[in-house]
Amino acid sequence: MPEIQMPKLSDTMTEGTLVSWKKKVGDKVSSGEVLAEIETDKATMEWESTEDGILQKIYVEEGDKVNVGDRIAFIGEEGEQPGQKAKAETEKPAPAEAKEPETAPPQEKAPDKKPAAKKPEAAAEEKPDTGRIKASPLARKIATEKNIDLTSIKGSGPGGRIVEKDLESAAPAEKPAAPKTKPAVPAPAIPAGESARINLTGMRKIIAERLSQSLGPIPHFYLNIEINAEPLLRVRAELKSAGEEDDASKLTINDFILKAAVVAAAREPRVNASFEGDAIVQYGDINLGVAVALDEGLVTPVVRQAQTKSLREISAAVKDLAYRARHKRMKPEEFQGGTLTASNLGSYGIDYFSAVINPPQAIILSIGAIVRQPVVNEASAIVAGYRMKIGMSCDHRVVDGAIGANYLRTLRQLLENPSLLLI
Repeated sequence: MPEIQMPKLSDTMTEGTLVSWKKKVGDKVSSGEVLAEIETDKATMEWESTEDGILQKIYVEEGDKVNVGDRIAFIGEEGEQPGQKAKAETEKPAPAEAKEPETAPPQEKAPDKKPAAKKPEAAAEEKPDTGRIKASPLARKIATEKNIDLTSIKGSGPGGRIVEKDLESAAPAEKPAAPKTKPAVPAPAIPAGESARINLTGMRKIIAERLSQSLGPIPHFYLNIEINAEPLLRVRAELKSAGEEDDASKLTINDFILKAAVVAAAREPRVNASFEGDAIVQYGDINLGVAVALDEGLVTPVVRQAQTKSLREISAAVKDLAYRARHKRMKPEEFQGGTLTASNLGSYGIDYFSAVINPPQAIILSIGAIVRQPVVNEASAIVAGYRMKIGMSCDHRVVDGAIGANYLRTLRQLLENPSLLLI
């Protein structure tokens, strides 16, 4: 069997950090089982084996950085070592077996030997599985998060093994079990007068490199609007009074903003583009990147063909992507191919900010908090109102001021008339 190499899990990945091994030397490994956790330039994710066999050797220790394509482990058959054939294969050309047809005409001996050799092996393979629940590591992780009792689940995998899809219809607890380690571990205190050197993670290193590349060659300019957020709050309140609050798939203010960003881009398609040497590439699909904050940094999973999705479909897709990004279950392709991005820091209490463009995209939206403040109404009276500031960073090689202004005007109209997004 081939040696296992560090996979390329994103389009910009050149090296990865082996965060943890989920198997140890001597363990059986099936194709599709989680073999290791690998930190890429975009996220830390579980990596599934593509081979069946036994984990014979581990070349990379946990925490080591490895270039893409370098060997990290060897999975082979029982007795097989790197550079050798499996034990069963090496025994085939043995002289005794090769000469047996010539020197031992009686045929009774061959059947007697083979079953005797195989019975102990079969028994050895069955023993480890007795008395324990057979479930994939991913299934065990999901069961822990959702407090699902695996003893009540019937597995559909090989040999009755419980796999991820078997848990889809299982009734979880009211609230999934929250990760216990990350929130409980505070940042280490640094004594007064001292300093600490913190090595960059793969994700933080790429964030630094890409944003430096962005602000360097990309001529940014910024446009800003302030919208009346009362209609958004009113629609949200109406949905809540209709029982939407009790629904796990409830629509949020951010869902309306994301849908409006997509509709506005469909009406002003020149912002859904990128600069490429001597040409501007304009995209037919609006692939919406949504910034998601992780402990390790920032990732932007992508809702593909967002222009074909309804408000509720975009809401469901974003919730699913954000959940899986935080639980390291994203697929590499789900981070790639965005054509515009929205970043919302309103929930963190930020009124206004300017985001850095995620190349090769031409725009990024920065969404601030909804703030209650004095406003002047149509009767020229000062009253209490709700306002939200939205910024847009633009690549001036692709988007001119008039194009950006037209996009933001459409975005304002949609957000101040949110019922249009329900159609």
